[in-house]
Amino acid sequence: MQYRILMAILLGAGLLIWSPSHKSAAQDKKGTCEFGADDQKLKGAERKKFISRCMAKEDAPEKKPKKKPKKKAES
Repeated sequence: MQYRILMAILLGAGLLIWSPSHKSAAQDKKGTCEFGADDQKLKGAERKKFISRCMAKEDAPEKKPKKKPKKKAES
């Protein structure tokens, strides 16, 4: 009897998790990326490029390469 109750609870929990109203992580991230594009007022190709890069990134901050100082020519 207890086994059936436990299985019913687990089945119910599983159905709640997979319900259509539950957003996936990808949908959440896309919403965040679209918000960023809206915030920067991007349109057209720039917007698509921004969103595709945003969706491809991990949750780590972007690393920018350090610029090397220009060497002065010796005369």
